[in-house]
Amino acid sequence: MSAQPLPVPPSSAAPDVVRCATLGDAGLRALLEPLGLRIAPVADGETIPGSYWGECEAGLIGDTLYLRGDTPVHSALHEASHWLCADEARRATLHTNAGGDDVEEHAVCYLECLLAARLPGYSQARCFADMDAWGYHFVLGSARAWFERDAEDAIAWLDARRPAGYSRP
Repeated sequence: MSAQPLPVPPSSAAPDVVRCATLGDAGLRALLEPLGLRIAPVADGETIPGSYWGECEAGLIGDTLYLRGDTPVHSALHEASHWLCADEARRATLHTNAGGDDVEEHAVCYLECLLAARLPGYSQARCFADMDAWGYHFVLGSARAWFERDAEDAIAWLDARRPAGYSRP
């Protein structure tokens, strides 16, 4: 399947985070489709299927990640990480709410940051900044501080399960 550009979001979109339209979908497809997760673009103004938070947040149904041009890249990586962390039985029933406990959510956030470093045109540093701008809350005050100094539970969870796309830094 050839990569399709995603529509450009309105210039007034806030907060200031990197949106999928900025990168296009080729990088996300190259990163995620070999792992088994399909990318499905959604037209501007249309409701994103499977979006837990609504608005412009990425949606997840089964093995399909739904994205609009105004979807934040970190949101796409977050939902992709939920799918990667789910076992086959849970993947088959995923629809909107990926579920999981607090430690799994930490693992999802950690994997999101690892994947950011592998996405052309994006970076781990930008992912940290986007997570902070979007309102992720970490005890140490920032995504970077959490990732570097307080993510032992997430690392242990990922080490024990070794989901596709995960390799220890």
